[in-house]
Parts: sequence; C-alpha cells; structure tokens
Amino acid sequence: MGKYGVITGFDDDKSSATFAPDSTPITLRMLLSHTSGHEYEILYVSLSKWRASRNEQLWTGPTIEHKCAVPLVFTPGTGFAYGAGHDWAGKLVQIASGVSLDEFMRIRIWKPLGIENDITFWPKTKDNMKGRMADMSTLDQNGNPPAMDASDYDITLGATDCMGGDGIYGSIKAYYTFLSALLRRDPKLLTSRSYDELFRPQLNEKCEQALNDYIALSPAHTNFLGQRIPASVRKTWSFAGLIAKEGQEGRFERGTAFWAGLANTVWFIDREAGICGTAFCQLLPPLHPPVLALHEQFQRGVFEKAKGARVQ
Repeated sequence: MGKYGVITGFDDDKSSATFAPDSTPITLRMLLSHTSGHEYEILYVSLSKWRASRNEQLWTGPTIEHKCAVPLVFTPGTGFAYGAGHDWAGKLVQIASGVSLDEFMRIRIWKPLGIENDITFWPKTKDNMKGRMADMSTLDQNGNPPAMDASDYDITLGATDCMGGDGIYGSIKAYYTFLSALLRRDPKLLTSRSYDELFRPQLNEKCEQALNDYIALSPAHTNFLGQRIPASVRKTWSFAGLIAKEGQEGRFERGTAFWAGLANTVWFIDREAGICGTAFCQLLPPLHPPVLALHEQFQRGVFEKAKGARVQ
C-alpha cells in the first residue's frame, strides 16, 4: 500500500511512468474517506497506462495486493480520489480480527440483523443462495440498449479475497434491512457515538474542495460520482458515503448519505426525513445516468410520501 510513491506522469514514448517518493503514513480514516491517494485506474489515465506498461489488466488478480497495489495519485491526506481504500480497509479488518471479512461481517452485522442467509461474498458456495442469484445484463460500450446477457460476468474479476469495496451479494430485502438498521441507529450494530462518527463529514476544507472539483472534473466523473445531485449543492464524504451538505427541494434533506454498487444498486439514507431506500438493478455499466434518473424519481416519491405522512 503506497509502495510505489506518487505517480507524477507517464512518458508515452518510453512507455514508463515517473514517480515522486512519499513516506506519508496512510491511516484507516484516509482509506475510508478516499483521501489516501488511491484511485481506481479506470478514472486516472496515467495509472491505466502504467498497468498496460507492465502487461497487466486493470483490477485483475486474486488478492487485494494484486488488484490494489498501484501508485498513489497525491500525497495521502491532501486531496480526494475515488479508489480502493475500502478494499485495503477490508484487508486490515481481516488481519486484525483473524477471520475473513465475510465471516467478520456475518458475525457482527448480518447475524444480529437476522439476514445471514441472504448476504455474502460467496453466494455460489451457499446452497440456499446460489439458485437465487439474479443474472447480470450489460448495455453496449456506449451505454446504449438493448441490454445483453452477461450472466457469466464475475464482478470481482477473479478475486479470492473478500473485497471491502465491492463484490458482496445479497437480496434487496436483506440490504434494506441493513440500511434501515443504520437509519434507526440499531444498537445491535454500533454504539451511539459510532453512529455519529459514521455519518460525520470526514473531509477538511481542502479535501472537501478537492471532492467537489473531482465531481466536476469531467462528464464521466459527474455521472459516476454526482448521484444527480445539483452542482450547486455542496458535497462532502463520510464513512457511510457521499453526503449532501444541503437539501434539494422535493427530494432530500441536508445530511443525506448516498452511494451505489457496481451493478446500479443505488441507495440513500435521509436521517432528517427519517427515510431510507434502495433500488436494485443488475445492469452494467455502473451508475448509468438513466438508472440514476429513475432512482431520483424513486427517491422523490418516497420523500413525498414521507412528507405527507408527517403532515397528517
């Protein structure tokens, strides 16, 4: 983790990257708030070129080390980039606990909520789950229909490690059970103090500005990271995910947390309004704009009903 230093450029003629050494300690807080300097190669051209120069495919290999040991893109703690911090954090949990991340989450999260038979990293090894897996579909390379069958697609790309940032499977009912537990601050999972920390903005002023600049960096970044939240709404990041610092009329209150999974499994937790929700697809590419538009309408519908219930 961080062993290559910070990538500063890539010489196409020499097919080699340039680096600046860096020995800044990377903390767990940095990993969980995307301020560690890690970035997914697909979002950073020089990292993609660095991978190609080593005859390596993006995000392949069986372990966290194979997939995530890439150069940093800035000195840890000085910016924001969306990357493999949660995957490294999952590795740390395994080392500290002495059990797999799957087993740790089963004991500490899924079993207390009564959903241990409906969520796991390894559904194909579970007799009660493997026959219930939904098939994946994909649009074409430009994100256009018709959707094509991709039922043989492996979202972990060959991982044998549990990936803390992706790769878990579950039913929508089980995941909603988890989200609603976070919303109501279920003491079976965390202490009151830990819930406060879970949703607390983790970015300092510089890193928060870096996040908002990052979302506006390109249409791809805006689509992938912006959750269709207006650019005028300031964003920050928490351990739970993206946080809107202001509300949007008819959709959410300030402090709402957002994020999604690879297959367009989108969710929100609006603590001020007292609601949460998730809408699952099994469709690639991730965070597809029409899917996010549909989810926005779903969120607005839930918000309107909740507001009406409060008025009554």
